[in-house]
Amino acid sequence: MKNSVSEHSFYIESDEEDDHQEKQLDKSENGDGNESDTSNYSNDEDDNHDNRLESKPSSFNPAWPQSYRQSMDIYSSVPSPNLTFLGTPSLTRLGSSFLSSSLTRRHTPEVLPSLHKPLIPQAEENRASQRRSSHTLLPPLPSRRSAIKKFPDEKSVAHEFTVSRQSSYGQGVLNGINVLCGVGILSTPYAVKEGGWAGLSILFIFGVLSYYTGILLRYCLDSQPGLETYPDIGQAAFGTVGRIIISIILYVELYSCCVEYIILEGDNLSALFPNAHLNLGGYQIDARHLFALLTTLAVLPTVWLRDLTVLSYISAGGVIASVMVVICLYWLGLVDHVGTQSKETVLNLSSLPVAIGLYGYCYSGHAVFPNIYTSLEKRSQFPAVLFTSFVIVTVLYAGAAVMGYMMFGDSAESQFTLNLPTDLVASKIAFWTTIVNPFTKYALTMAPVAMSLEELIPSNHAKSYMYSILIRTALVMSTLLVALKIPFFGFVMALIGSLFTMLVTLILPCACFLRILKGKTSPIQVSACILIIIVGSISAVFGTYSALSKIIHSL
Repeated sequence: MKNSVSEHSFYIESDEEDDHQEKQLDKSENGDGNESDTSNYSNDEDDNHDNRLESKPSSFNPAWPQSYRQSMDIYSSVPSPNLTFLGTPSLTRLGSSFLSSSLTRRHTPEVLPSLHKPLIPQAEENRASQRRSSHTLLPPLPSRRSAIKKFPDEKSVAHEFTVSRQSSYGQGVLNGINVLCGVGILSTPYAVKEGGWAGLSILFIFGVLSYYTGILLRYCLDSQPGLETYPDIGQAAFGTVGRIIISIILYVELYSCCVEYIILEGDNLSALFPNAHLNLGGYQIDARHLFALLTTLAVLPTVWLRDLTVLSYISAGGVIASVMVVICLYWLGLVDHVGTQSKETVLNLSSLPVAIGLYGYCYSGHAVFPNIYTSLEKRSQFPAVLFTSFVIVTVLYAGAAVMGYMMFGDSAESQFTLNLPTDLVASKIAFWTTIVNPFTKYALTMAPVAMSLEELIPSNHAKSYMYSILIRTALVMSTLLVALKIPFFGFVMALIGSLFTMLVTLILPCACFLRILKGKTSPIQVSACILIIIVGSISAVFGTYSALSKIIHSL
C-alpha cells in the first residue's frame, strides 16, 4: 500500500493531462464517448489538485540533479537478457529501472537535453519546475492509468504498479556485485601490506557496517512516498542544500574513479610494453604517459555516445572480469608457484590509515543501492539481495588479499597485476582482463557526472548537442591531467575511500536515518548509528590525512 502511494505521488502533476489523453482514447475506442471511470477520476482530481500540490513535502521538489535516477541506473545495472524487447505497454515512463526500460527505449535520457532544467530556473518556469520529478527526463510514453486500463491482465495491474519493479532476486544480486566489485580488488594485497595481516579485519568490519547502512537507506526510502534516490534521501533529511551537497559528493567520487581508470591503464600497459615511447617535437613521452594519453583518446568517443545500451551490456562482464582476475591470481600462486617470498607484517600502525582507505573503497556502492531497491520486483528481498552481494564480494576481496600478500608480501604493488610475470598465460589473461574492462566502464561512470552538468546549460541552448560534447570532452581531458599529475593508483584510491566512501557509505546514511526517522527509532538503532558515525569520521580524518601526506611526499 505504501508503494502505491509512492507511485501516485510522482504522478499527481501529470494526472490532468493523462485524463485528457484517456478521454480521447476512450472516445476513439468506444465510439459513444463513454468516459465513466476516467471522467469521474478527473473531476475528483481537478477539485483537489492544487491543494495536494501545496501540501506536498518539499523533498519532492526536483532540484538539481534531475537526471540522477536514470544516469545511475545506466551506470550500475546489469542488463537482463530475458527482458529484451518485450515491447509491452506496461513499459511506461515509470519504469525507470535500466533493467526494464532501457531495453525498449533505444536511447538513454541523454537524447533529451532540451528537457534538462538549469539549477536555478527562470522565473516563469518556477512553478512548472516544482511539479516535475526526475522521470520527466524520460521520453513521453503512454500514461500509467491508460496502460492499466487497456491491459487488465498485466501483472502490474494487481498492485497498480508498472514494470519499474522488474529485477528478480538474482538480477538484484548481480547488480549489487557489479557495483561493489571493481578495480578495488587489485589493491587488496597492497592494503594488507600497508596494514599487515591484522589490518585485514578492517575489511570485514567495514563489510558489516556497510551492509547495515545499506539497510538504513531502505528505511529512509520507505519513510515517505516519492523517495527513490540517494539525493532524494538527502533532501528529505536536510532540504535542498543536503540534496546538492550529497549529489556533489557522489559525482566527485565517480569522477575520481575515472581518474583511477586512466592511472590503471597507464600502469598496466606500460608494464606490458615498457619500451614504448613517442618523440613529439623534441619532447619524449614515456610509456606510462603515452598509454594514459592513448587510453583517453580511445574512451573519448564512447563518452560522446547518446545511447549507452551497448556499453552497458559489455560492462556487465565486470563481474566476470573480477572473478577471472582472482582465478588467475590463484592459478599463478598455486600452479605456477609465482611468488617473491618476501617478508610479511602482522600489523603496521604507521600506514594503517592508508589500508583503511583502501578497504573502505571496496564498499563504495551505496550511491546506487536505492536504485537497486526501487527496481526490485519484490522489495522485501532487498536485505537478502544486499547480504548475498556483500558476502560474495567480501569473499572475492579477502581471497585476492590473502593470496596476493602470501605471494608478494611487502613487495606487493598498488595493483597486484604489476607484480605478475608477463610471460605466463595466466598473467596475460589477468593483464588484458584488467586492461579491457575500464574501456567500457569509463563512459558509464562519467555519464552521471556529464548529465548533471548538462542540466546547468541555459534552456535556450539546451537543444544544441555541441555543449554536451564540450562538457564531456573537458571532463575526459581533465581526468587525464589529474591522472598524469597524481599517478599514484593506491594513494588516490585510499583518498577516495577515506574521504568520499566514508561519507557516502557510513556517515551520511546514519545521519539521514536519524534525521528523517527522528522520534521513530529505537535506542539500539540510535546507538548503532552514532557508533558508525564516530567510526566513519575517525577513519575519514586519519585516512584522508595519511593519503594526502603520501601523495604530497611522493610528488
